Amino acid sequence: MKTEQKPERIIVPGPAGFHPPSAAQLGVSLPDPGQGLMYGILEPNEDQVIEEIARKMLTSPNATLFPGPMVLWAWNEHAVEKAKAVLEIAAQIPDVLIIPMPDYRPKYPKIDPEEVINPNHPNLTIWGNKIEACIFIGVHCHYANLTLKMIRAGTNCCTSAVCAEQGHEDAMLTIRDADSAKLKKVAQIFKRVRESMGLKLPENGENVRFTGTQSKVHGGKTHTNPLVFMPTPGGTAGAAAFGHSPEHMKREG
Repeated sequence: MKTEQKPERIIVPGPAGFHPPSAAQLGVSLPDPGQGLMYGILEPNEDQVIEEIARKMLTSPNATLFPGPMVLWAWNEHAVEKAKAVLEIAAQIPDVLIIPMPDYRPKYPKIDPEEVINPNHPNLTIWGNKIEACIFIGVHCHYANLTLKMIRAGTNCCTSAVCAEQGHEDAMLTIRDADSAKLKKVAQIFKRVRESMGLKLPENGENVRFTGTQSKVHGGKTHTNPLVFMPTPGGTAGAAAFGHSPEHMKREG
């Protein structure tokens, strides 16, 4: 009796076209607790997904973290703890970029793709910085879903989503229930994968690469140590470190 062979991958980097079908239309379901999705296929062990995210971020050109409002602003102590864990993840990726998504308002008629990524036109940031792997973290689910679809439609970027809720089927790689403890586990797995690949970090800890815009804000420096930006309660949880601040938000609003 002939059995139908299951596909090895369903959700893969694009460009997938102007209006590609959603992952749900392609039969992708969200993972249960402890599980993850790897290219649209259910993976029973989320650690395997985290390892694949690490490999993509450690080997792809211009790998970038996209932190969203839930880890950029110190809404509460939980947000601060998650922001610290995100910086620990960043500290394990040589030459990584960090481009924030501080708010969701459209930036028309012009966006600086080195300053922010915006869910209304995320492809501009991907194209402008030639990003081929990224992680969304701390982005509200409905905006993350919109952004992930647009990136898959128009770019060749491999997207990962580390989600505090149920995960994102339109990301190529996703895990769920990402509280501060799980984010710290992600950082530990990244460290293990990096070391197994023989990739070293700079001795001064300055492994995060500034974009051109960020470099101007920081007096021409090209790299920084992410751990020096560890947040404190009552302040920003990270946005100010990468060219955004509450004052900047007030000027925009």
